[in-house]
Amino acid sequence: MFKKWFVGAIVLITISLQGVVAFSATPFVAKPATVETVKQMQAGGLVLYMRHGPTNTAIPDRVPRVDLNDCSTQRPLTEEGRAVAVKVGEAIRQAGIPVDEIRVSPMCRTKQTAKAAFGTDIRLIKNLMYTSNLTSKQKEPRIEYLRQTLSTPVKAGTNLILVSHAPNMMDTMGYFVKPEAAVVVIRPLGEKGFEYLGTIEPQEWQGLLQQLLH
Repeated sequence: MFKKWFVGAIVLITISLQGVVAFSATPFVAKPATVETVKQMQAGGLVLYMRHGPTNTAIPDRVPRVDLNDCSTQRPLTEEGRAVAVKVGEAIRQAGIPVDEIRVSPMCRTKQTAKAAFGTDIRLIKNLMYTSNLTSKQKEPRIEYLRQTLSTPVKAGTNLILVSHAPNMMDTMGYFVKPEAAVVVIRPLGEKGFEYLGTIEPQEWQGLLQQLLH
């Protein structure tokens, strides 16, 4: 009896939520984006989820006393992190990928990443703050915001960029985004959820740009 119940529970856990990749016994496997993925980005209609740039992990966030107005209470973006963010932003522009809106977590490392990559025209969204160190109840609005945002159609000819954290994607679709500054490409499907198209790691942009020229 217990065995049947256990098997049934696993089946329920592995069912996808509105077409979204959900938690399962099988670890999420990221797939590299291709030049065809970049061409889809050029056409627009996608959500590009960028994790913040490289940080100094030796300086952790001062949980639970993180002050959004005091970067000294947060894990900092490094100079390398800023440089990587600049290169990712430049690559997106060189590829001719249109961007309409940039929504950003209000943490210092995400704001600094977004400004280095895309400039100052950004929109801070509290529900894009990381979901780590929270109870399941506290996570709910952030997970729901991300799920709805990834599912909501984006008009053709432009893309929506989100600059946020790895735990949020882990809690939403079982995918801990790495490395830092990686860009996850998502196709919104409305009521059917969303489709994961691939991931572009920072060092992969140059090769993709070269392929676009041939």
